[in-house]
Amino acid sequence: MVRIRLRRVGKKRQPSYRLVVADSESPRDGKFIENIGFYNPRTEPPTIEVNNDRAVYWLSKGAQPSDAALRLLKKSGAMNEFAAFKGEAPVEEVVEEEEIGAVAEQETAVDEIDEEAASDQVEEEAVPEEADTEEPEAE
Repeated sequence: MVRIRLRRVGKKRQPSYRLVVADSESPRDGKFIENIGFYNPRTEPPTIEVNNDRAVYWLSKGAQPSDAALRLLKKSGAMNEFAAFKGEAPVEEVVEEEEIGAVAEQETAVDEIDEEAASDQVEEEAVPEEADTEEPEAE
């Protein structure tokens, strides 16, 4: 299987990474098929350079990105281009829709709790008023 993953380069304690397409059985810093990008976490902000056209090409051929590579591809926009290539909604829109749905569920749960609390308060307020009106009649 072909993977898109990071390949460590640089001196000791000064890592930088290349985003490469490699066979899943090859070692981390071993043989690779193609270099499609660069990532340097030591700069402020971290430097990310990705050839999105080549990334979309390899994703369309079935290459599976590693977790770290997937985050870099999302930041560079390659995953959105791949989603458009496939005819699907962009990844960010899907994530936003899920977040909006989760927020809406939380709001409805809070509203239900507020409604229950409000109905309990109305019932509690109604009971003492009736007791006050009944007591003078009994005397």
